[in-house]
Amino acid sequence: MKFENTIFIAAPRSVVWDVTIDVEGWPQWAPTFSSVKRLDDGPFDVGSSALIKQPGLPAAKWVVTSLTRGERFSWESRIQGIHMVGTHELTTQHTGTHSMLRVELRGLVAFLLWPVICIAVKRSLERENAGLKARCEAIGLRFGTVRRDH
Repeated sequence: MKFENTIFIAAPRSVVWDVTIDVEGWPQWAPTFSSVKRLDDGPFDVGSSALIKQPGLPAAKWVVTSLTRGERFSWESRIQGIHMVGTHELTTQHTGTHSMLRVELRGLVAFLLWPVICIAVKRSLERENAGLKARCEAIGLRFGTVRRDH
């Protein structure tokens, strides 16, 4: 099963990308993350991993499986019989950036829990994208890369 959420952010893609790959900073602007700890050093790239704790869920290790710098990355995790794939994809628009978040849940447990997790996952993606928008637009205003009328 697949869930997606897309939002327009009135900030340049470079700003949105920098905030997106600063995964340890996510808990500052996304209430859906209690903590994020990188498990490796160096640039965020294929093979990078992080331990993520979200409210009501056990901590999970996420590993980057694909990355196109400045545009998108996907990473994967497994929790209690559920294989999860998360994708963050950015596309440039004339006056800003579209951020698309997608989560794919696979496995028998995901299928059985579908009625319970459906609403929670959709709400989480909406809250994460809203937090990303607020964070990036605040940065853009601070550095003059966002117009105030957006």
